[in-house]
Amino acid sequence: MVLGFLTGPPSVSRGGDPKSKNKGLQVYRSSSSSFLGNRVNVGCAGKMQKGNEDSRDEDVLYHLPYANLERHHDSDNVVVPEVFHEGRATHLKSLDEYKKLYEESIADPAGFWSNIARSFYWKEDFPSATACTYNFDLNVGPIAINWFKGGKTNICYNAVDRQVENGLGSKVAFHYEGNDLEDEHRDITYEEVKDEVCRVANSLKEMGVKKGDCVCLYMPMVPELPIAMLACARIGAVHSVVFGGFSAEALAGRIFDAKNNVVITCDGVMRGKKLIELKKVADEAAKLSQARGHNVGHKLVLQRLGPEKCKVDFVEGVDHWWNEMVKPQSTVCEPEWVDAEDPLFILYTSGSTGQPKGILHTTGGYMVYSATTFKYAFDYQPEDVFFCTADCGWITGHSYVTYGPLLNGASQVVFEGVPNCPRPDRLWRIVEKYRVQQVYTAPTAIRALMVAGDKYVKGTDRSSLKILGTVGEPINPEAWNWYFKVVGDERCPVVDTWWQTETGGHMILPLPIPGLHMKPGAASLPFFGVVPVILDEDGNEVDGEGQGFLMVKKPWPSTLRSISGDHERMQDIYFSRFKGYYMSGDGCRRDKDGYYWLTGRVDDVLNVSGHRIGTAEVESALVLHPAVGEAAVVGIGHDIKGEGIYAYVTLMNKFQPDDDLKKELIQYVRKEIGPIATPDVIHFAAAVPKTRSGKIMRRILRKIANEGSKVDKDGLGDVSTLADPSVVEALIETHAN
Repeated sequence: MVLGFLTGPPSVSRGGDPKSKNKGLQVYRSSSSSFLGNRVNVGCAGKMQKGNEDSRDEDVLYHLPYANLERHHDSDNVVVPEVFHEGRATHLKSLDEYKKLYEESIADPAGFWSNIARSFYWKEDFPSATACTYNFDLNVGPIAINWFKGGKTNICYNAVDRQVENGLGSKVAFHYEGNDLEDEHRDITYEEVKDEVCRVANSLKEMGVKKGDCVCLYMPMVPELPIAMLACARIGAVHSVVFGGFSAEALAGRIFDAKNNVVITCDGVMRGKKLIELKKVADEAAKLSQARGHNVGHKLVLQRLGPEKCKVDFVEGVDHWWNEMVKPQSTVCEPEWVDAEDPLFILYTSGSTGQPKGILHTTGGYMVYSATTFKYAFDYQPEDVFFCTADCGWITGHSYVTYGPLLNGASQVVFEGVPNCPRPDRLWRIVEKYRVQQVYTAPTAIRALMVAGDKYVKGTDRSSLKILGTVGEPINPEAWNWYFKVVGDERCPVVDTWWQTETGGHMILPLPIPGLHMKPGAASLPFFGVVPVILDEDGNEVDGEGQGFLMVKKPWPSTLRSISGDHERMQDIYFSRFKGYYMSGDGCRRDKDGYYWLTGRVDDVLNVSGHRIGTAEVESALVLHPAVGEAAVVGIGHDIKGEGIYAYVTLMNKFQPDDDLKKELIQYVRKEIGPIATPDVIHFAAAVPKTRSGKIMRRILRKIANEGSKVDKDGLGDVSTLADPSVVEALIETHAN
């Protein structure tokens, strides 16, 4: 019999005793405090306090299906290559070690994570007795997650100062690779990063920023972006990074929601061969925010291109050039020691309602989890050079550019450009130039480079590579195999990571463990402390093989804490449907070996090139056009982007569909949201299928969008409940093949 992958006894409490003085918070109590180097030494005899009553560890033990990790594997699976771990002191030596540490992390999470946490610097230690308190069950009370509360630390100090104090001041923190090959590329040491962080932090103070204030960062991928993030963290300010591809309207909405008084931006940037006028967009966004009632007091502007390439308007007293304000500042700025549960950053992600939600992460747990996942996922060693292609406008750039690598004292490449400019070999040339050991990029980029041809890869020296990482969306087996065989020469494990903005760090992935079977396209196995479960439609846990909703049963250190300014919305989205679980919004299946496979979103959020875009956001942008009466957006398969945007548009009576109108609608979306949300298809439709109550049947729209005239009408399900079943036939006939 195949064991349920992470099934526990029915007696496991989901939220504590509602009559206890802890008011529903479940308390993990540490049973061990030993820490040997970077290895965890925790026994499984931990305790978990539920209300006022202690229970033994059998209530919290979850078991990996040990036998299934070594057998029942399909012929197309690949074992982690032996050459990877030959002569390399890997952090995980065997599957047995992974199993042992995983079970320890589940049996005594407070002890496990407290031991790791204490390898960082804390100005004031946190109480071991309440290292983790949480409630995941709305029936018990409000959702609350706390890790290391009461401890005082500073993530900037741990990422930068501590490295300098440990003798790494002259080590390169950032190898900066500009957009153009002719750009002045720079190496920036940890000592230089520390000095610039302090200067920027002092500049923020001069502009009136204090602990708890939120600063908006709207910048390109230059070293000054992670430096500005660190500067905010240094003084206890909260940063909100907005991707430089977002429009003025999208930026304004985020500025208004976070009430940013200071915006850090740039004159402009070349993205590939295209000029992006960031300062101009920021100025327009500030005006839009002011019209809604919130005024931006200061803008700190980095000059990246200069007036010859990008002229900007400047308002005296509001706009400040980076060099003029930052350069004269002192290189001394004492860190603000903050509580582990004080806010670190807000990062906006798309929601199914059309209103982006500001995901709130706090300091201590995020620091510990981002650092630990980086170390183990990429088997980071002190001599390695790491290269993540993500922008800091996304969570990947937060966790695996700014924080995870620096907390481990890593050297890394910061790349401003795009992987195929000026040629499709740019990514591999960077690997060759800096002797990169780990490259971490999106399946979208991998597919695009695969289409360009093998010659662009094989013409470069990639012998330094040790690990190939993927992020943002599930990778299809064809792209996985190309990545493994052509890019990695069958030497490098492929670490395909599943996680989210909300999770803060890796959740399910194939860690590069000797002997582990890698399954192309599978998310694989949980990271330490992660308890994934699959629920059916009725909320029952699925044991063994099966599929359903991917949920998480216990808190991990970097669990989202709230949605900025709207805790009720956070509870409703992630914890209301199935009480006692975090709902990821993803569908999932588990195979006979206990490996997890993502099957797509179960809400109305699309994953386009690894970017989450709410269908409601696109629909709202389309209906702003006076010609549009109604819009319905669904996802379609896309060879490069993974998922494309297919928009059904119903026009007002006096308008006629034509190519010019299509172009106008596309421009509306680009203006309201940004180029990343550009619809791939506009399908003019007289009507869309709705139930008699008015609900749009998106299931039918997805089938038609993806299959067109070849759609199996029997596979559309029961259409008799539709207000007008004939609409379906009309959509099939007018499908944009």
